Amino acid sequence: MRRRARTPRGDRGVTAVEFAGWLPLLLIVALAALQLGIAGYTALQAGSAARAAARTASQDEIADLYQTSGRAAMSGWLAGNTRFDLSACGETATVTAHVTVPSVLPFLTNLGEASKTVTMPCD
Repeated sequence: MRRRARTPRGDRGVTAVEFAGWLPLLLIVALAALQLGIAGYTALQAGSAARAAARTASQDEIADLYQTSGRAAMSGWLAGNTRFDLSACGETATVTAHVTVPSVLPFLTNLGEASKTVTMPCD
């Protein structure tokens, strides 16, 4: 008859406690990575919005629709937090799109904005 090897019972649950200790740190790192991705995506969307708005502002017939055109070129959840600055159309139309960067981290509320400027020749 074989005897069972005895294991010390004082170590039971140590892994669960260690995991519970690391979990908040892992969640913060994951949310920070997500926030970095959202900030980059916001900058890309600002560029798309500025390009579409400048293209529209450079056309005399529809120049007053540049903001609508810029917002239509963006994702809907970012379009509401966008403002546009237009320099009057002489030979060129210059539009700057300012998009507020949304936050996924509860302790960071004001992350600023992504701004892109595009200049197009007027028709």
